[in-house]
Amino acid sequence: MKKIIAVLLAFILLILPISCGKDSDDAGSAAVSGKESSAVTANTTKSAVSQAKNQSTGSSVSLAKLENLDNAKQGWGQGKQVDQNNRPISCAQFQNKYGKYGALFIKENTKKIYLTFDEGYENGYTSKILDSLKEKKVPAVFFVTYDYAKRNPGLVQRMINEGHVVGNHSYTHPSMPTLSLSKASGEITKMHEYVKDNFNYTMTLFRPPMGEFSERTLALAQSLGYKSVFWSFAYADWDPKKQIGADKAYKKIVGGLHGGAIYLLHAVSKDNAAVLGSFIDEAKKQGYAFAKLS
Repeated sequence: MKKIIAVLLAFILLILPISCGKDSDDAGSAAVSGKESSAVTANTTKSAVSQAKNQSTGSSVSLAKLENLDNAKQGWGQGKQVDQNNRPISCAQFQNKYGKYGALFIKENTKKIYLTFDEGYENGYTSKILDSLKEKKVPAVFFVTYDYAKRNPGLVQRMINEGHVVGNHSYTHPSMPTLSLSKASGEITKMHEYVKDNFNYTMTLFRPPMGEFSERTLALAQSLGYKSVFWSFAYADWDPKKQIGADKAYKKIVGGLHGGAIYLLHAVSKDNAAVLGSFIDEAKKQGYAFAKLS
């Protein structure tokens, strides 16, 4: 019996060191794992901070590069001189010069034309314009300001729901070249964020207020992911108190037809609202198709 007890004690003494060693290894492994986890967390934090700094620095460098570009203010208008295809000559010249910045003054000389409307404030005609576009199955771009979008969310949502493009017409409608780069950038980004936050819609087209621009502001818009959209047809339709009458407006709009035309019409005009459907019919009769600008 004593021999059996002695053998058992000896066996237990042999087992204990092995078990203790195993527990010690597990504890050490857990400690190493904890250190690795802390190291990964620390490295991730450092990486995030470093990335944020790099992004901030990159933004500063980008703005610094834009500072060197020409900021002389130019006011856009298509002029009266046209070529044999009724396309304004100045449009092709400016397109060739500034197309590298994503600017659009006129599109290719095809039978496609593009409708755009500027929306600075509501004058009661946008619904009728949308009705005509829906009836004729024609797309358009509506360039909206912050004030317009805030005051008329239902109309903006309808534009989106009915498949039109909503474009950025700036936050406060200033002359872009008169602003510092940071303020000019804010005019675009604040409007972009407002529409994104309130309508879950991402804008990619920008119309410079009053058509005033510079090489620098075009490059700025491009750096923010935007194309700057001008026009190859417009007329004096923006003052509700100085409407020329539906018949004259119709003749002017139809008379401006040309391949690749980008039409600028103001939605505050009762004349535009009155003749839009008839103009669309006539343009189609002449073989033109209305395309979505993008």
